[in-house]
Amino acid sequence: MHDVLVIGAGHAGCEAAAAAARRGARVGLLTFRAADLGQMSCNPSIGGVGKGHLVRELDVFDGLMARAADRAAIHRRMLNRSKGPAVWGPRVQADRKLYQAAVAELLAESGVELILAEALEFVVRGGRIAGLVTNAGTLRCSAVVVATGTFLDARMFVGEEVIEGGRRDERSAVALAGQIRDIGLGQGRLKTGTPPRLDGRTIDWSRLEEQPSDAEAWTMSALDERVRQPQLRCAITRTTERTHDIIRANFDRSPLFAGAIEGRGPRYCPSIEDKVKRFAERDGHQIFLEPEGLDDPLVYPNGISTSLPRDVQEQFVRSIPGLGRVKIARPGYAVEYEFVDPRRLNQMLGVRDLAGLFLAGQINGTTGYEEAAAQGLAAGLNAAAAALDLEEVRFDRRTSYIGVMIDDLTLQGVSEPYRMMTARAEYRLSLRADNATSRLGEGALAAACLSERRRRLIENHLALRTSPAWLETEEGQADALYAPYVARQQREWETVQRDTRVWIPAGLDFATIPGLSKEMVERLTTAGPETLDQASRLSGVTPAALSALYVAATRRAAA
Repeated sequence: MHDVLVIGAGHAGCEAAAAAARRGARVGLLTFRAADLGQMSCNPSIGGVGKGHLVRELDVFDGLMARAADRAAIHRRMLNRSKGPAVWGPRVQADRKLYQAAVAELLAESGVELILAEALEFVVRGGRIAGLVTNAGTLRCSAVVVATGTFLDARMFVGEEVIEGGRRDERSAVALAGQIRDIGLGQGRLKTGTPPRLDGRTIDWSRLEEQPSDAEAWTMSALDERVRQPQLRCAITRTTERTHDIIRANFDRSPLFAGAIEGRGPRYCPSIEDKVKRFAERDGHQIFLEPEGLDDPLVYPNGISTSLPRDVQEQFVRSIPGLGRVKIARPGYAVEYEFVDPRRLNQMLGVRDLAGLFLAGQINGTTGYEEAAAQGLAAGLNAAAAALDLEEVRFDRRTSYIGVMIDDLTLQGVSEPYRMMTARAEYRLSLRADNATSRLGEGALAAACLSERRRRLIENHLALRTSPAWLETEEGQADALYAPYVARQQREWETVQRDTRVWIPAGLDFATIPGLSKEMVERLTTAGPETLDQASRLSGVTPAALSALYVAATRRAAA
């Protein structure tokens, strides 16, 4: 018998399985194929602004992602370096094969059992999970984590072609989708996509702007394992008017515009055909050409995700500078899949009405490896708690981006794929990527999910914070720099919570308010709230947006 069974071996599933095992649970990880373990389905990168913060937070709890990324990193960029440390975004390009190998090795070290089977049905007794029926037999357990990614009743689209499956050459989880529908979790459909893969040997690199790796070999993980891969250069190019003309001429062949795809795609990572339609005034869109591995000729063209037909993909790609003779190794495609309403979950990512069932990753309406992995950590820790009668682990939005994400998902739900951004956090000045251990170290120690090496690192770090030497560290200096701004931010947010009857001036242009994302501007403009209280009750409007709105409204009133 297992204590915890995890369905799906993507980023959410691997983190969930390892986290549960680190708390002492006997864990089985179900996947269709062993080769799927920790696969980077889309872009070969980990981190970024907001996303890199999540990875650093995962690392404090001994998560896999940061260490795997360090072992596989072939290009490093600290994004937003010209701005303050609060919004620096650590991001690495990873060799796909090395990343998967690192995840597999770390999972094996944790004692997780890999089970090659398809989950078909939950076994429920007395209102709680008691096991799982698979195509290979019935498995007993006390908790299940569902981390099916884009595979739940999924379909792929390449032009007029429709293929059942959640990833290239892989099938869809149809039976499990029916089971989850029967539970009544408010399912809907979302869409994501991936660009064509290019043969790097057929790219004219001499025509392109190079983007070198950072000179400083910083790491994602605080456990610097000193594994250093050769660093590769990326390159930058752009679409042209000719590119856009080709795409426009084939809108009628796009499943996105022909009505074949029902689900909404990610706002912050739209397909190239969506960009051309929505931003008709633009004469070009930037593309980053990212190598997929040290010994792999494939290149990932970040910025041209598409589901247009194969022949159209070839035409428009070859209209891009540097790609005039490029060979497409694999076409891009869109994936439409089912997700559940995350408002049916509690703060531990457990289903409110079925004890022992936890959900993590894209099934909850998020997009991105990092968002999935962070949910996997939370679900895995709490699945182990449910199975072994341990203390629950909660993430607070005041001290973590993981807490911001879980709070947003479970309280507000989603109408489009949710992506983590620093703008979602009202306490973002104190939620830096460099201070994750300071913020979450005590919680990680209390969760009892750490290796001996990690435990010592956290204890030493927390002890250093109480000594005079702390002010000499980079983190200590950043703390001192931000201290007055953090104090002001705290006072403003306390005022927002206390006085929601503040009037919003008529005619206020929400687009002019500093700190509001385009998503928040759109929601507020559409609804037109007259008071802060009304704005606070709008679906999807974050506490960070309310704080920015409060400052703008009070300043306008005082003018």
